[in-house]
Amino acid sequence: MLRTLMAAGLLTSIAFAAAQVNVYSHRHYAADKQLFETFEKKTGIKVNVVKAKADELIKRLESEGENSPADILITADAARLHLAKSKGLLQSVDSAFLNATVPAKLRDRDGRWFALTKRARIIVYNKDTIDPGELSTYEALTEEKFRKKILIRKSSNVYNQSLLASIIANDGEEAARKWAEGMVRNFARTPRGNDRDQMKAVAAGFGDIAVVNTYYVGKLLNSRKINEVAVGKKMGVFFPNQEGRGTHINISGAGVVKHSPNKDNAVALLEFLLSQEAQRVFARANYEYPVNPEVAPSKLLQSWGAFKEDDLPLNKLGENNAEAVQIFNEAGWR
Repeated sequence: MLRTLMAAGLLTSIAFAAAQVNVYSHRHYAADKQLFETFEKKTGIKVNVVKAKADELIKRLESEGENSPADILITADAARLHLAKSKGLLQSVDSAFLNATVPAKLRDRDGRWFALTKRARIIVYNKDTIDPGELSTYEALTEEKFRKKILIRKSSNVYNQSLLASIIANDGEEAARKWAEGMVRNFARTPRGNDRDQMKAVAAGFGDIAVVNTYYVGKLLNSRKINEVAVGKKMGVFFPNQEGRGTHINISGAGVVKHSPNKDNAVALLEFLLSQEAQRVFARANYEYPVNPEVAPSKLLQSWGAFKEDDLPLNKLGENNAEAVQIFNEAGWR
């Protein structure tokens, strides 16, 4: 039986049914590999990782059913975790450490998933062409003065779906529809590419403003490619809606799979990933905001300043996902 004594960020007394834990992960970062190796050294539990896109992992879990070897599903965006939960693929975890460490808004109300890291979806702008004094909210990006200046990913991107889902939850369907339609009018080009591509397009003069996740800015600024560093340096960082609900937050997160053959080991790994030691690695190596409140963001993120977060419980992002997709389609956001 697992004993979770993690207040100091350490595993202190654990007995395991099997010396392995099987992870299905959508994350593809060196920091994760480093943390899995550290966990193995600390516990003697072998971490086996299967990597694939989130939708592929969810479909695989569905097809494997009770015979799945998976213990943990790790993916990005609360909407995907909500989808896995709604399909009955995750089980409830009752961990005193996880419940005390992960703020309520960043975990499933039924204990089926927990945030591992936070990302803010922010506005970045070309420092040479945009005065940050012109910026204020997500909603203000629909104003006439930003016509043909906005760059953002496709509506099929779950980060955008969750941003719209948050607007639905906070302000209602009509406000969300108005925002989507206004953004389409102000597109500098037809959406394509990832968040880094939006910033590269801003730097190249295809538009002046982009909506991106914070950690992508960090990756550009710390890239081994000189041209990507140059793009990052051209970007100004702006946290929208600071006078209102706050900036939209999303996560990468994890849950224990329903038919986990190594549940105790899975919970131990989750607790380790939320420990101060692991959270510092996520913050330093991948430019994500820590979930553990005892851990400070990296120096780069601190340099952008503190900001007000939207306190919306992230369950709402999944609950409003289907409506967000419908509004995007009706608005002509492709």
